This record gives sequence, structure tokens and C-alpha cells, in this order.
Amino acid sequence: MLDKNYNKIVMKFGGTSMADIDKISKVADHIEREFNSSKKVAVVVSAMSGETDRLINLVDAIGKIDNSERDAVISSGEQVSSALLALTLKARGIQARSVQGWQIPLKTDEVHGSARILDVQSKYLDDLISRKEIPIIAGFQGITDDNRISTLGRGGSDTTAVAIACSLKADLCDIYTDVDGVYTSDPRIVELAKKISKISFEEMLEMASQGAKVLQTRSVELAMSYGIAIRVRSTFAENNLEKNNKTINIGTIVTNEDSILEDKVVSGIAYSKNEAKITIQNLDDKPGVAAQIFGNLAKSAVNVDMIVQNISADGKHTDLTFTLQEAELKTAKSILDDLKSEVSYEKLIESKDIAKVSVIGVGMRSHAGVAAEMFSTLAEKGINIQAITTSEIKVSVIIDSQYIELAMRALHSAFGLDQK
Repeated sequence: MLDKNYNKIVMKFGGTSMADIDKISKVADHIEREFNSSKKVAVVVSAMSGETDRLINLVDAIGKIDNSERDAVISSGEQVSSALLALTLKARGIQARSVQGWQIPLKTDEVHGSARILDVQSKYLDDLISRKEIPIIAGFQGITDDNRISTLGRGGSDTTAVAIACSLKADLCDIYTDVDGVYTSDPRIVELAKKISKISFEEMLEMASQGAKVLQTRSVELAMSYGIAIRVRSTFAENNLEKNNKTINIGTIVTNEDSILEDKVVSGIAYSKNEAKITIQNLDDKPGVAAQIFGNLAKSAVNVDMIVQNISADGKHTDLTFTLQEAELKTAKSILDDLKSEVSYEKLIESKDIAKVSVIGVGMRSHAGVAAEMFSTLAEKGINIQAITTSEIKVSVIIDSQYIELAMRALHSAFGLDQK
């Protein structure tokens, strides 16, 4: 339940919610409910489920890529879904208007395919809302300074919604999806996972970055910066209703840590399977070598996660191990092959059969022993840890991918997260 009444709301609907005309009608039900309760409403939509992938395949079939034209193609899915939803609402006698990113305008940088939002001008949207006309905004897209359509990357409609909420000074940003909230772990793996009623921005940011796919990382960062509460809720759940203007156990609120009364050490267990590992054996151990390796990887936008270095007995050589996204493995190997004559190493060893498991919770700031409990739990199950990284509210480990389900269930139980 929210701690205060809210009058201005941004509602975002994902691709599964917009998948066909019947589902779009269900989306219209939610919008009509909020609008009829005298709320000021703006809506952000994704493309219909599968449509963006279809458009990407069309572009890829041509071969040579111009990223600005690619964005012009793949952003069109949201144009279709926003207009279909506006038509559905108008058929019910509710004034609505489809709005594209360039019409707002929502300004971005010029990094096509993963553009970052620079500015959102709210006057056009405010004018529509003041006339009781609901703007149905195409998510995932904006416009550059040179007047080209840009897209925000996978999950970019979440970021659009939060940015619109910030610009409009909304009280709440509702993210509607096919799940009814954020869970302590993936319910498909951990049957005893339970829905979290409230979670802090920082915890949600860690869970999103460590593999939880409920919200896009950049949307959480933006909401945290501007203090805009996000509510994750289901488009389809039967109990997703309001009675007497009060929310009844709906979804998960992502908010400031100060607004959360529960004092749990660990809030959730996240995982990522799309990991790979590279070990550089017998690397010359001298100043500047690591900087050269990771500097060249960074120039090619290879995102390195965990790093482990072992010094050899002779003190002249080292084994350097790091993890990265599996999709970037080929690029990283090519870079390291090119560097071999400069940094001098014996050989590269790669591994794709790994996964990352993370224990996350703001309570870790004031409680010792979380890492020790995690390590001992995995040891009891015979699971070897290959690499470790920590932050103030997270401990992550790399393990063999065959043990991912066993590890998730064991840790979920060990930290008292099982459904009671």
C-alpha cells in the first residue's frame, strides 16, 4: 500500500501487455480505471510482443548497418502500439492521443541503439493532460540534436516512463508487466520465493544489474536520482484492483530506503547465466600490463566484471582471470590475441559454463557475516566458488552453471527468504 495519495501518475505497459488487441483492451481497462478516479494520467507503451525482434531481423537481413536508419525502423513498433491504444480508448469515449518521442520532444545523445536521455520537455504533455486528453507515449525512443530518431536500448521504455514521470513531477510511475511484482528470487527456479512489498532503489538497482529482468537498470538509476517511486504490478492479475480508492496488496514499490520499515539483512537472490570467463596464463607481472589489457577492452566497450590475479612463485609472472558477458567473449579474445606481442603471456583459457549468483540487501551495511554464510552454504552443497566480488549491499560469486538451481535454493533458504 502506498504511504500517500497520488494524483498524477505515469503508467507504462510492456510488450506482453500490448501483445494483441484483446490485451490492449485489458490495458485500456487499467487506464480507464485511473482516469475515472480523477487522476492525471500519462501512458508509455512498448512495441507489441515480438515486434521489435521482427524489425531488427529485417534490418539485419540487409547487412550493412546505418545505426540511425536502424533506429528509424525499430522505433516504429512503438508508434503502432501507441496509436492502437489511443484508438481503443477513443472508442470508449476517452480522449487520448498517440505521441512519439520527437513530438515531446525527448532529447537524447547521438549513440544510436543505446542513447541516453538528455532532456524531456513537459509542456506539450502538460497541455494535453490539462485538457483531459491522455497522452499515449511511444517508449524506447527520442530525438537527437541533428533531428534523427534514436532508441534507448533493450528495456528502454522503462527509462522513458521514469523520465516522463520526472519531467511531469508525477507522484508515481506504475510499470505494468506480466509478473505481479519483484520476488526474493526467480520463482521459476525457487518455488518458495515470495513477493516483496517494498524494496529500496539501491537493492533494485543491484538486482537488475545482477540478472533480475523486472526493471531496466537505467530506469532505476533515474528514479533514484529524482526520488520517483516505481510500482511494479501485473497487467493480468485478478487481484490487481483498487477498492474505495485504496490499493489492495498490489505489486512492489521501489522507493527510498528511509520509506522501508522492515529491517532485513538480505532482500533477494539474483543470478545471471550469460557469463563467460577468461584466464590469461603466465602473464608478465610488471607495471602497466593490467592497465593496457583492460584499457583496450574498455575502448571496445567490453564490460569486465570480476577480476582475480594470482602471483606466481617466481614473482615475475601472474595468472589473470576476469569475467564478462558471454556475448562479448569473441571480441575480448580478439583484442587479447592482438595484444599478445605487447604484454607477453603463455595462453588464454576461456569458459562459458559459468553463472553468477548474488546475495543482495541494504541490511548488509550494518550486519557482518553475510559473505561467510554464503560461502559456507555453497560449500555444504559441494559448490566451488571461482571468483568473488562485493559491494556495500551485495556479494556475488561465479560458480559452475550446472549448480545454479541448487545454489539459488540453498541460499534462499539459508537467508530466511522462503515463503512462510
